[in-house]
Amino acid sequence: MQQKIVLIGGPGTGKTTVINYLANKGFNCMPEISREVTIEAQKKGIEQLFLTKPLLFSEMLLEGRIQQHKKASELNNNIVFFDRGIPDVFAYMDYYNTDYPKIFKQKSNAFTYSKVFHFAPWKEIHTTDNERYESFEEAVKIDTFLTKAYTNLGYQLINVPFGDIEQRAHFILNSLSGE
Repeated sequence: MQQKIVLIGGPGTGKTTVINYLANKGFNCMPEISREVTIEAQKKGIEQLFLTKPLLFSEMLLEGRIQQHKKASELNNNIVFFDRGIPDVFAYMDYYNTDYPKIFKQKSNAFTYSKVFHFAPWKEIHTTDNERYESFEEAVKIDTFLTKAYTNLGYQLINVPFGDIEQRAHFILNSLSGE
């Protein structure tokens, strides 16, 4: 049975760096898609789609993450890693106190993950850029909404220790192999 492994945590915690490392090692990885959605909106003249039209942005993310989940199911790989998961979408909506339809949580229950690895906020590596504009303090608050969303869905979070990219990736791989 395929293991769908999701990496969660606030912005700037090292998830994408570890996902890229795992992809370079030959693992099948589904990238974070919010940057794609943000960049596409910027090309259309909307600087921050999430801030301008949060529900539209979140609907696009939800659909994109569902498609990633379905695509992963079609792969012939025992393990597929995800840079963020479906519950992240409503966790962010909760953080921004934005109303959303019940479908967001329903889809989170319909499309599940085998294990959830949590990347805690880490001030030393946190940076901002054109798509990641949240301060470290905001990242810490977002993290609490993410962990709450996943734990409320019944997931047990596995906390990834601070360390270099290899150490963090090896921690995840060792956890999956039962070592």
